[in-house]
Amino acid sequence: MKTPRRLIRPPALNPGATIGIFTPSFPAHVKFREKYLHGIEVLKRMGFHVLEGSLTASHKSEGYRSGSPRERADEFMGLIRNPKVSCMISTIGGSNSSSMIPYLDFDEIRANPKIICGYSDVTSLHLSILAYSGLSTFYGPAVMPSFGEWPDLLPETRDSFLAAVQETGPAPRKFTPPARWSTHLRSALTDAWKTEPRRFEPNPGWRSLHPGEASAPILVANLNTLMSSAGTSYFPDLNGKILLLEEMSAPLSLEERSLRHLERLGVFESISGLIVSKPEMYQQEDAPFGYDELILEIVGTHRKYPIITQFDCGHVNPTLTLAEMTQVSISAHHDHDATFTVLEPMVTS
Repeated sequence: MKTPRRLIRPPALNPGATIGIFTPSFPAHVKFREKYLHGIEVLKRMGFHVLEGSLTASHKSEGYRSGSPRERADEFMGLIRNPKVSCMISTIGGSNSSSMIPYLDFDEIRANPKIICGYSDVTSLHLSILAYSGLSTFYGPAVMPSFGEWPDLLPETRDSFLAAVQETGPAPRKFTPPARWSTHLRSALTDAWKTEPRRFEPNPGWRSLHPGEASAPILVANLNTLMSSAGTSYFPDLNGKILLLEEMSAPLSLEERSLRHLERLGVFESISGLIVSKPEMYQQEDAPFGYDELILEIVGTHRKYPIITQFDCGHVNPTLTLAEMTQVSISAHHDHDATFTVLEPMVTS
């Protein structure tokens, strides 16, 4: 593959712009059609035009994936090449977006910089595009789990997304914890996703697990998917970066395995700050300690950098949107006294 390239950012998303939809892994738009169509309608109500990629529009499904790696990559590149498309949003995640990577044209992606947004398994695309195109992509909402929220996109998710993709004004911009949070799973196999009210918890704020301050570019990744990139040429250079990890399924046994892997790769020796978001499906598995205690056990209490947990990104509702390699400043002091400030726009004017 190619060597890392100078970072570039895409143009801001204008009102009335066209958003392209791509399905890089799981064909949820076929299996849960009503929820998908609701997410598309919400994007239209926000004032955007919507264009489905070729594979998504075909309603094709190969069980756990939307199509062959080549078909998924062709859909993606078709949206990249379309001059009407300003932004690309993933239908959902899945398990194998990484299969697309050999078939993507990273020079074309760089020559046609667009807002590319998604989370979870889309981490593979975020990392490879960053490594081989140098384009900053957006770790943020996807069509079905986010825009498909019933009866509407959560306002905190909407506001963070629009600020990330539209604001070009002078920084800094302080992030604040949403007043509420939820990882309540409501089945899309039935009508529960729209008939069962979402359960929320009050948000006490982000926890300062270890004190410190740091200003550096941030790298956002799903922990499980990040580990699947270990040993590849697109595994990110984390030296001096702030690392933000988020997770869907988080039994402590598997979190320990992944965090230990990062430790043995030297990641915790090289980063300048660590943030861990609220996981969607946390399981303590009868351990006499919790997630935060496990993090300190592995990362250590001797670090000179801040460690913040219980952040709101990825598999949590509402979710905050961040562009890869955005310069941010974080500080951790006592209890839930943690701050997060974006120091530069995530898009160009």
